Amino acid sequence: MIILRTQLQRIKYPMLNTFQLQWVKKRKHEPCLRKSKSFQAWKNAVAKIRSMNDPWEKFHFEDFPTEKAIRHRYNALKKEWVRDEVTVRMESTPFGHGAMRECFRMKKLSNFSRSCDWRSNSNNAVAKRYMSPVDPKMYFEEVKLQMDAKLWGEEFNRHNPPKKVDCCQMAVLEFPDKPGRPLYHVENFIEGNYVKYNSNSGFVKDDIQRQTPHAFSHFTFERSGHELMVVDIQGVGDLYTDPQIHTACGTEYGDGNLGTKGMALFFHSHHCNNICRSLGLSQFDLSPSEAEEIKSHSCSSTQSNTVLRGNEEICVIPSEYERTHLTEFLRLRSSSSISSVVSDTIMEDEPEEDDTYGSTGLQFNCGYDSGVGDSEKRQVLDIYHLQPPNGRARRQRFISESGSTTSNDEEKLLFQELLRRKSKPSCVADEIQSRSLVAKEDRPGNSILGKIHLDLARYHELSRFSSPGDEYDKTAALFHLRRAADCGVLEAVIASARIYLQLPHNILEDIDLPFSLEHEDIGLDYMTYAAEAGDRAAMIFLAKVYDTGLNLGTRVRSWTEAVRLYSKAVAALTEMDDDGHFDGTMDDPQYQLIARQAEMYRDGGFGLEINYAKAAELFSTAADDAMESMKGRIASKYYELAEEMSALAEEA
Repeated sequence: MIILRTQLQRIKYPMLNTFQLQWVKKRKHEPCLRKSKSFQAWKNAVAKIRSMNDPWEKFHFEDFPTEKAIRHRYNALKKEWVRDEVTVRMESTPFGHGAMRECFRMKKLSNFSRSCDWRSNSNNAVAKRYMSPVDPKMYFEEVKLQMDAKLWGEEFNRHNPPKKVDCCQMAVLEFPDKPGRPLYHVENFIEGNYVKYNSNSGFVKDDIQRQTPHAFSHFTFERSGHELMVVDIQGVGDLYTDPQIHTACGTEYGDGNLGTKGMALFFHSHHCNNICRSLGLSQFDLSPSEAEEIKSHSCSSTQSNTVLRGNEEICVIPSEYERTHLTEFLRLRSSSSISSVVSDTIMEDEPEEDDTYGSTGLQFNCGYDSGVGDSEKRQVLDIYHLQPPNGRARRQRFISESGSTTSNDEEKLLFQELLRRKSKPSCVADEIQSRSLVAKEDRPGNSILGKIHLDLARYHELSRFSSPGDEYDKTAALFHLRRAADCGVLEAVIASARIYLQLPHNILEDIDLPFSLEHEDIGLDYMTYAAEAGDRAAMIFLAKVYDTGLNLGTRVRSWTEAVRLYSKAVAALTEMDDDGHFDGTMDDPQYQLIARQAEMYRDGGFGLEINYAKAAELFSTAADDAMESMKGRIASKYYELAEEMSALAEEA
């Protein structure tokens, strides 16, 4: 019999040898084995579904009127709104409310149902409405925010983290038959223990078991090229709702967007975990004392509520800057950050035990590929004569109804390619290295990471992270100021230079460093960087240092360098620095700077050769400038010196 079977196999596969036949036989049986395992898994799942009841059956939705509503859904990739009509039944009184919204239980009839069987063809949802009148645009902009966060969740999942994340599908319901055409937010009812993992203002839940939410926030920061960060992570498990997005410019996504200040508060309480490391995320630079504080779980803010812009600690960065944002995929908006339905239910109108029920059934598709074929799922359901959860028959899912925002492969690939080019590390050393590779970007003023460090320095100065009555951590504050300077933030560069040179400074005013040649060299390095960036005050300071030989540190006095810097300061009088500021102060009038150059060319020395012709030209220019400044007596003096230098030049 065995010989006959082998002969038949050789007839079917005449070109294969005995070893290859054994391999084919083994591979033929593997799908059956895989199918049997997945079949058993779905069989167990169906048995679990059959044992579950509708947790909202006790609320007798059959007694509520049937209403027609217009549903508005948003596609974050296409930036399009899709409208369709739905049939719902909703409670007339809210079951809970918070500071801004009230919540209603709702059932929605499936649009693809062939009957009006609400018991088997509907799903449980929660409708949320603002208690005070608001601009109707807020409803739509809130949906945009959550769908953009959902898009970032899909990008996070593409990198295969240990646990996938998702944001609830959210839509706007409009009731045209009701007075005023009221609007509601609607989300599917979520069963489980609701947890707020972090806030938009530095709160991080002290729970080492949950690493995914914080890694997700960190991931969005790096993957967006520091342009944004998804925070305010809250929900059931890793199904999130009502997140907030911080952006670099801080003007989108409503009042909950705290900009770089919000990013700074997150990183001050975030220590990279195993998931961050597995995703290749870099550790944000913290001082040793801050890192130790995080390890002891004592630095996270005790305030877990979402903070609105204007209510946070004041930490103003005076200079405005523009960046290239992900506007092709992330819509600009100005909505308010609202806490989720579960967070909002501060006062429950129903008994506590009413919230212990689960959802109406298990979902077969949570937006990720489980590896089990649809035919196997269908086979299990047919055996038990069941429909999918909530009685919905299997149907084709249209783009407008899919929970996934990445509905088009071409759009998805384009989005991923953009993110690949935008991705930046969170480490200052890597930031400096990457910026140095692009000469145009290796200039002060355009580093988001640097502005985050500057915000942290200011927060320390405001004692945001200190206990009442305690002195703030000056070492940590200076640490972040220097990191901001190293990233090229001009304000931080100038402040660091003045601190190390023992000059008056308006940031960390109470920090005074002792004099040393090392500190003086560090200060001069920063001052040189500021001068090359276009700061006129820094140019004049360095010019005087090389001119007089005072405060030179280990450098050598050089009139050649002094003349170069004086000339650059004169030219910079009508130009803006890299932060977009114009320095028009006249503490050092232009004619004085020009005249000093003429004097150095007249006297010579310290590497500069005597040049009477150049001195005559400069004295003449200084005289003309003095006349324009209504300084007639000084102008006459410079004209006389110009004539003397011209005579000496002719004699030479």
